[in-house]
Amino acid sequence: MNILIDENMPYAAELFSKFGTVTRKSGRTLMTEDLVDVDALMIRSVTKVDEALLKKAPRLRFVGTATSGTDHLNTNLLAERGIHWTAAPGCNKASVAEYVISSLLVLSQQQDFNLTDRKVGIVGAGQVGSYLSTCLVALNIPYLLCDPIKRREGDMREFHSLQTLLSECDVITLHIPITTSGAFPTYHLISQKELTALKADAILINTARGSVVDNYALKVALLEKTLMVVLDVFESEPEIDLELLPLLAFATPHIAGHSLEGKARGITMIYNAYCDFLGHAEEHINTISLLPLAPISKVILSKEWNMADLMVLCQLVYDIRRDDSKFRRAMTDVRVQCIGFDHLRKNYWERREYSAITVAGNVSFGVELLAKLGFTVRI
Repeated sequence: MNILIDENMPYAAELFSKFGTVTRKSGRTLMTEDLVDVDALMIRSVTKVDEALLKKAPRLRFVGTATSGTDHLNTNLLAERGIHWTAAPGCNKASVAEYVISSLLVLSQQQDFNLTDRKVGIVGAGQVGSYLSTCLVALNIPYLLCDPIKRREGDMREFHSLQTLLSECDVITLHIPITTSGAFPTYHLISQKELTALKADAILINTARGSVVDNYALKVALLEKTLMVVLDVFESEPEIDLELLPLLAFATPHIAGHSLEGKARGITMIYNAYCDFLGHAEEHINTISLLPLAPISKVILSKEWNMADLMVLCQLVYDIRRDDSKFRRAMTDVRVQCIGFDHLRKNYWERREYSAITVAGNVSFGVELLAKLGFTVRI
């Protein structure tokens, strides 16, 4: 059996090699000729699985994407060809939520405002948006949800229109797939009209897909309006608008979901699905078995924590400024910006999630709230 995997998927080569010959290639540059003798394909979101890619893939019977989203897969085509496919919904929900939290914590420190005085608008109430809302509750930060599809499906949570979020919320954070058709298309969901409707000092965060936000309209708005914008995704990436970059509060190369836990979780989910596909359920593994001990694995609280303490604790795990500074340096040379974008993604550091740290302390110190935020706690 021949199994082709994206070279940027940790643990994958070792895991899948027990089922056959594993070949590793760049997911960004994968071509139809690469799939001629391939039985199973394991990818990430940078690989578009469509008619062009599958033109010469007669043996392909399984496609696994170690990502929450599936907009890069032509699932109808896969079904027509009898190719089983699977994804990893929710694998990076904690990582993306922690990216958003880091953005807000750092901006609150830089701009000297209290996060609990800000209302967050979450656009998209799927795996990531729902997890983020739980984190905001733990931090006592109010939020509103917008998800017309969930509301139409009968989800009983309280939902609001995008217009309500734009007018009432101080922070807008996007967690939706990119779609161009249907009742609620998301392509350029945030464009000139929506940017104009934002509060003067609003914070806009996009960790979804680059084209959810009209990047040209955003650049114009940033030149005219006092907004704080955090972009992890860009239109036409790996190429980015270098005129837009210096206008952003924080910018990163599509790595919001790139924690070690998120990657391991994604690999585990598609590996176990492949085991089921082959009839080898006994080969299932759990994510924890893949993960090393974190460099700082335990913290002891001596008193009830406050937001300043939380800032320190969260920075032990992830500080967005680290990725932002590396990204800006890599993008300074327009001749190599595409290479730099993918190089940063391919060689991303072993970032951990809050769960990698055990926080010990008396129950009166607020450790239960830290547990809701994702930390492992011991009372």
